[in-house]
Amino acid sequence: MLAALLVFVVVSALVAGAGVYAMRLPEIMANRRMARRLDEVSKRGEADDDQPQASFIREKKAGPLPALDKAFSGANSSLGRLIEQSGVVVAPSTIILASMMLALVCSIVALALFKQPFAWPLAAVAGAMMPWLWLRHRRSARMKRFEEQFPEALDLLSRAIRAGHAFQTAMGMCADELPAPVGAEFKRSFDQQNFGLPLKDTLHELTERVPILDVKFFVTAVLIQRETGGNLAEILDNLAHVVRERFKILRQVRVHTAHGRFTGYVLMALPAALGIVLSFINPEHMDLLFRERMGQMMILGAIVMQTIGYVWIRKVIKIEV
Repeated sequence: MLAALLVFVVVSALVAGAGVYAMRLPEIMANRRMARRLDEVSKRGEADDDQPQASFIREKKAGPLPALDKAFSGANSSLGRLIEQSGVVVAPSTIILASMMLALVCSIVALALFKQPFAWPLAAVAGAMMPWLWLRHRRSARMKRFEEQFPEALDLLSRAIRAGHAFQTAMGMCADELPAPVGAEFKRSFDQQNFGLPLKDTLHELTERVPILDVKFFVTAVLIQRETGGNLAEILDNLAHVVRERFKILRQVRVHTAHGRFTGYVLMALPAALGIVLSFINPEHMDLLFRERMGQMMILGAIVMQTIGYVWIRKVIKIEV
């Protein structure tokens, strides 16, 4: 009965999604035609220029549900901020609908493969978390690339200032010379200044888009130098040196804590892997663990203790540098 209800919900969601897409199809086609016309106008008279011209219009990915996009977009929304920091061009409503669809699909698969009563709720939760975990993974990878490229940006800023360029012009040079994500973030800050946003607000926006300690140090140093004076090029050189030295120490810390990290991963994965193997080897023996009240309490206690142990190991091996 439950499987039939889930199939009905999935089919209804697919039909509703197809209807929404069909209703929005004329608007999507009109937007594409307008984008092509704007692209043709921007390239008119620049046929001999091989460099691609960036658009001044900030593009946003249109999702299937504009109301959700409006509600979850912007800096005040955690989902909108997560999407912005991950660098993925996707609408918030797309992530929400993907979570719902994956939850339904995973629950149906769990009902078909496992006969345990707790299988499909856990599978639904795992499926709903997949898009969010993917966004967090993309954000983490993007922030790591930014940290690795940031000392080069500081060196380029310092050299440009020593050559006589203004700070705003130096940021534009970083935007043109450096790859993403550093170049893209500096490009956005440079464009914000060109459109009239004060430098202080522009730098504060940068710290919100890139919540990294090195960027906060950089913004603080620049703002203090603009208020009190000083050699900004020398300050940036010292900051770049400090960032590189901190990376060296972090790599050494990761080497020394590798044993503890892998121990935590093994201890977390071992009970779940052993339970899955025993479910295939002797399903009657494992059924008692899920049917009996005592077995259910043992599973709940094991999950709680595993979580506490994992957090405790992370706290032990985490060293602030």
